[in-house]
Amino acid sequence: MATPTKIVTLDELRANKSRDNFFILIHGKVYNVTKFMDEHPGGDEVILAEGGQDATEAFEDVGHSDEARALLPAMLVGDFEQGSGFQLKSGAAAAQATRVSGAVEQGSNLMYFLPLGFLGAYFAYRYYTTGSA
Repeated sequence: MATPTKIVTLDELRANKSRDNFFILIHGKVYNVTKFMDEHPGGDEVILAEGGQDATEAFEDVGHSDEARALLPAMLVGDFEQGSGFQLKSGAAAAQATRVSGAVEQGSNLMYFLPLGFLGAYFAYRYYTTGSA
């Protein structure tokens, strides 16, 4: 028989945002990330900034890897209380943020490779037009 999932209230979420005990809300689930804060590759500041609120959008905007997502179940405290009056960010909004992030990243890559391609073409042209004469 499966253990019933703990229901975490808004008051509990907001009460647990100190370095000694830190809860974070992602996709309607509450996680205790206290032990992970020092290991977080982006630094503990980015996690601390999301305390007591829905961090789904911030989590998805960064584009966490599958490995990062695989760490979450071990930190699960429980489900967030429904009907608390607290507006959770919708999954559609998080998905849109992920798509926008991917498009910006792709555009950023073009920003580097396009000028480098033109520069390489220019030097190749100069080499072949002046070097063989």
